[in-house]
Parts: sequence; structure tokens; C-alpha cells
Amino acid sequence: MNPYCESLTSYKRRKTIEVPIGDLPCGGDNPIRIQSMTIADTMDTAASVEQAIRMIEAGCEYVRITAPSVKEAENLEHIKKELRRRGYAAPLIADIHFTPNAAMLAARIAEKVRINPGNYADKKRFETMEYTDSEYQAELERIYQKFSPLVKICKEYGTAMRIGTNHGSLSDRIMNRYGDTPLGMAESALEFVRICEDLNYYRIVLSMKSSNPQVMVQAYRLLTERLIEEKRKPYPLHLGVTEAGDGLDGRIKSALGIGTLLEDGLGDTIRVSLTEEPEAEIPVAQMLADRYARRSHKPTKSITHYPVNPYQYNRRTTKAVLTVGGLQHPCVMIDLSEKEKVTPATLFALDYKYSVPSDKWTIGDRACDYIYLGKTVLDFEIPGTLGAVYDYETWLSRREKEHVFP
Repeated sequence: MNPYCESLTSYKRRKTIEVPIGDLPCGGDNPIRIQSMTIADTMDTAASVEQAIRMIEAGCEYVRITAPSVKEAENLEHIKKELRRRGYAAPLIADIHFTPNAAMLAARIAEKVRINPGNYADKKRFETMEYTDSEYQAELERIYQKFSPLVKICKEYGTAMRIGTNHGSLSDRIMNRYGDTPLGMAESALEFVRICEDLNYYRIVLSMKSSNPQVMVQAYRLLTERLIEEKRKPYPLHLGVTEAGDGLDGRIKSALGIGTLLEDGLGDTIRVSLTEEPEAEIPVAQMLADRYARRSHKPTKSITHYPVNPYQYNRRTTKAVLTVGGLQHPCVMIDLSEKEKVTPATLFALDYKYSVPSDKWTIGDRACDYIYLGKTVLDFEIPGTLGAVYDYETWLSRREKEHVFP
């Protein structure tokens, strides 16, 4: 068995405990839940309700609403009451930063609260200092005193909690001891998990969010391994790439991070964070989740030795072949083999532009390195920096072999 997943070659979803969240529990044998977050002003009850309804009708199962201060936390009650009056029972999640008082109030209203361990009990001062073990322990005891009242309220009201680490807001304490690393992200959450378990509170969902999908993937894997090492409960995981962006870029970035972890069998609820209307996030998240509702593949020979470090990026050592491999930058190849005819205009979309008056190609920053043509033969001269790759028989028939490869 591998540290964070049972198999590197066969899909199997990680078995977690089930966490009740209103009438829609998360984890266990439940489907991967879809959620999003309102962007309306929380103090504008009508706007928040209308936006939440659009999200729910698009397929959103959990509705997250920001509550940065006590007044927003108080207004959650009005939002919830109006949604229930209109027949919408989706659980509400209060998103809390910096303000324990708001969290303790929201925990009495919402079905779930999200706190950030990097700023719930700490203010960012960007201080550099070395903590002795006793000083670090004193900091943990201070956090215990500040955090435990919220845990007790969540226990009393049956409220779930997401302990959501954010790569961009790790505390000074974590930064000084662990650095700006996936290990620091995992430890940031585990400090709060240990307090919850000490108080016999287990309605916990965990997340390790980053705007960098690579860091995010490493942090979730490491967190999962640490939970196993410390013999803690397998809590459900909330997956998401922070501020992924909009359009195709945001969707690709989210799919890279979330999809990689889902393929590992990790993830019980997901949010695709786009800088668009929140209801636009739902179809993307649903498409990712649906793949794993019916995930199957042919049996593959198992791997018993992990060939790479899953928690840290190290490029594999290879031998350079022309412009590929070695210490060179990764090459980009575009498949044009399905096109009946490739013309100079075809290359325009690849950031190659041809000027007729000067009879020259100009190359943009997004230009690819190779084009795969299969059996399609070019009848024009391509830029000298671009390589053309043909099927072997077609390559043999080509007289011109410069920048042409089989």
C-alpha cells in the first residue's frame, strides 16, 4: 500500500468517515459533493438568496457564504430563513477569516463553518524568529485556548467544520518552522485537528488550497500520509485550486489540480474557483466528479515501488535528443494529423505569423516546438524553429529532411 493511495495503477476512492452536513453528508460512501461560493454582499440578503438559488438550481449542493465579521454572521440567519421559506434546503457553509467571534456565531446558524488555521488565531506580522520547542509548545497552547470555544459550539449544535489551509496565508509560526512548503500546509491543519480530536470532535473536512496546482497536489498527498502516520481518522477532503482564473485557463488549471487528486482516489467535495459568476463553476465541477462516479479501466499490473517523490518536484534525468530532454525546457507538440490540409493560416493559431511583404515568419511567446502531421504532407516551407513530425512511411518519402522527423 502506498502512503496516500492504495494503488498507483488502479482507481479506488479513499474510504473516509462520513461527516453530517445538514441533510447532505460528505465522505464515506456518498458521491463527490459539488459546492460553490456566493460573491454577493452577505449583508444584501435578497442578492445573496437569489445568487444561492441560481447556484443550487445549477447543481450546487453546498452553498458557501463569506462572513468576515459578526454582522455578516448574524445576517446568515436571514439568508438561511429566506432560502428555507422558498423551499431550498442546501446546507450553508460560513466562510470565516480572522474573526473567532463571527465563527462562533455562524456555527450556531450554518450547517458548516470554514476556518483558516493560518489566521484564525494568528495575525500575520511577517516576523522572522526561531522558536524553541518550549516556545512553540506555548504557541500551540495559546491556539488551543482560542480555538476550543468554537469546537465546543460546533459539538453542541452539530455543526461541521472545514479546517482549510491556504498556501498564501500560513502563520508566522508555521513559516518559521516549516517554511512556505506543502509540509507547512499539512502541519498547519494538523495542529487544529489535534485540538478537535482532544475535544472528541470529529465532524471535520480538510483542505489544502493553493493557486499552484503542483503545490496543492503535494500538500493533499502529504496531509493524507500524515493522517495515516498519526493514526488519525480519515477525514473527508475538500478539493480546490485557489483563484484559478476564468475562461479556459481557469478550467484547465482546476482540472489539473483537482483531477490529479481525484485520480489518486482523494476528494469528497470539490469547488472549481473561477473569477466568473458562481453558477458557472458548477458544470465544470460536475464534469470532474462524474468521471469518478463511474470510473473503471482494464486491470493494470500493479507497481510496488514508487518511482518518484509524490511530495516534491524533481525532474527526471534524461538524455537529450536534439531539442528534447536533458536540461532543456519541455517541448510542446501540437497534433495536426486529423486536418485534411495544413496551410500557413493553420499555424496562426499556434502563434506563428507569416508576413507576405517581408516573406518572413514571426514567432510569438506561445508558439509550439513541433507539429505532428501523421500522413499529411506540407506544401509550404515552415519556420526554421518549428519541427515537423510524420508517420515513418511518410517521413521516408520526404526529400527534405531538415527539421523533419519520424
